[in-house]
Amino acid sequence: MADTTVRIDGNTLRLPGGVAVRFIRTLRLPETGTHPLPPGLGEFPVRRIADYADRVPEEWRARGGVMLPVYLREAMWLSFAGTSEPAALQVGVGKVCAVSGRPWSDRPTRGPQNYVVLPRQPWLDGINSGTGTVRQFVAVPLGMGATVEGQVTGEEVWGGVQLQSFALNDRELGRWRAEERERAERASSMPPPSGYGAPMPGSPPVAAAGGFGAAMPMAAPPASGGYGAPMPMAAPPAPGAVPAPSAPGSAPAPAAAGGPASPRRAAAAMGLGAGGSMRQEVYRDDRPLSDWSEKPAGRVFVHLVTPPEWRRITGEAAPPSPVDRAAYTRAGLPWFDYFDQDAEDLAPTDALQSVKPVGDWLGDDHEPWQPPTPGQTQQLKDAPGRPVADGDW
Repeated sequence: MADTTVRIDGNTLRLPGGVAVRFIRTLRLPETGTHPLPPGLGEFPVRRIADYADRVPEEWRARGGVMLPVYLREAMWLSFAGTSEPAALQVGVGKVCAVSGRPWSDRPTRGPQNYVVLPRQPWLDGINSGTGTVRQFVAVPLGMGATVEGQVTGEEVWGGVQLQSFALNDRELGRWRAEERERAERASSMPPPSGYGAPMPGSPPVAAAGGFGAAMPMAAPPASGGYGAPMPMAAPPAPGAVPAPSAPGSAPAPAAAGGPASPRRAAAAMGLGAGGSMRQEVYRDDRPLSDWSEKPAGRVFVHLVTPPEWRRITGEAAPPSPVDRAAYTRAGLPWFDYFDQDAEDLAPTDALQSVKPVGDWLGDDHEPWQPPTPGQTQQLKDAPGRPVADGDW
């Protein structure tokens, strides 16, 4: 029987079948206009619900999964860097599909597509609500109707984020692995390049480029920079913060040094609403639906916790709120555009196009917008525009 266990590796969720998901803190965009992709401001800390069973609400224990702390109106994106094999990943926001706007399903579907294709989709910054654009994931409390869940279903019951992955069926997975082995063998048998542009003697080897599953430019560890890396201005933990457990699965920290654990109580529940619009495509699957397994490889419920509740439950201080926009722009830190010329964008559905931004519910943002300066936006992967073929002169 296949292992369906989801595991935590640092702050990375690893679902069976090689799927890796990280939750990245980021700069919140204004709700007018369309913008480049903002970079990461570091990872959200992720902890297992089971490690704090005596301090979380009973319904959280029933749902299991993990939790992470978010501030009101804080923005996030999901990074899939490090995913090692093809997968169809469903992403739910309050059990509403972030890709199709349909209710949560126990299997991948088409018409509309209700999943992202990994590792072709390197990240997801928001709900698929526009042609070639998404609206940013922004944290809001349940009970106001501001979440995507509340606007699409008319009620707010679940909140949080839901992830469910499907691997290729046995036949297609065997075929894909055989093709990857052949590609690796061909690459290893190729003579090393020589002449202008060849590696100098003693230089480190260059990673093989191209191919389905090749590492994206942003897929390096966070410290290496690029889209998804923590930015230099990410502040240190607040003074007096209690250190996090040293490793996943270690004993939870006490709520207060030398004091008893806080009693279990109802916690302030958070969900995801829609923020500003940015240029990002959600890619159409070019495989037949029959290539995917009908049963999920693994699934996990991600609870969103307010910083005070996070401190009460875990004994840790939540990360500081993201840097303000003016300081970010003054630092000259990069924005990003990403374009894959071989992929096709999914059209948005009516359900997600009609979702109103959180500002319609919470009021205007009083912090002035600081647009990126010329040259501050970096192009990743393919250059935009259709390639021009050359011929005989």
